Amino acid sequence: MDLQKQTAPTAELRASDADRDRIADILRDALAEGRLTAAEHAERVEGVLAARTVGELEAFIRDLPAAHPGRGTAPPHAAPPRRPAPGTVPQDPDDRVVAVFSSAVRRGRWRVGRRIHAHSVFGSVELDLSEALFEYQQVVIKALSIFGNVEVRVPENVSLRGSGGGVLGNFEVDAVDSADADAPVVYVDGWAVLGNVEAWPRRGRRVADILDRVQRKVDKRLRRHLDR
Repeated sequence: MDLQKQTAPTAELRASDADRDRIADILRDALAEGRLTAAEHAERVEGVLAARTVGELEAFIRDLPAAHPGRGTAPPHAAPPRRPAPGTVPQDPDDRVVAVFSSAVRRGRWRVGRRIHAHSVFGSVELDLSEALFEYQQVVIKALSIFGNVEVRVPENVSLRGSGGGVLGNFEVDAVDSADADAPVVYVDGWAVLGNVEAWPRRGRRVADILDRVQRKVDKRLRRHLDR
């Protein structure tokens, strides 16, 4: 028996849910980069959900860089600097943001020091660095949430790193590497005890609104497809 004759070409293979998810992720990235309009993205997602074979799926990304590795793609991101060596960042904070049965907010054009302590006890702390002035390349944020909430937002063009955990709580940092090796690096460390600590890069508000709306629509249609 000639096995090669019995094997269907890749393009003719039946598409799996994982294949559809991969293509949907590529289309979402293309929308975020401005390669597709919201209408084009929605139209292609409709096609992805209806596609039956791998070849049909690949047709929806044929004109995008993701389908052509090494061509038209952005240069690889530079690795962010290593964590600050002992002694390079002071143990005493430059700024303390504390909320006890209350809320505390830092936003707008404010100067970010090398170390910030953000503590929330039955309260809410919001640190918005998207318009802040960075005087140092490395910034450490020590976050502690006890029955509370600590949220950190950084500009999308800085590197973001995190280390910590949760005790019956949630500690989540959306790590990102900046393409600029000289960009600031924000390290969010801490614990969430029956509380919540989150940090993420903040996109332009208009782009975020479009992506959130489209992603909810995609998730809803994918759930319908999986329930068939």
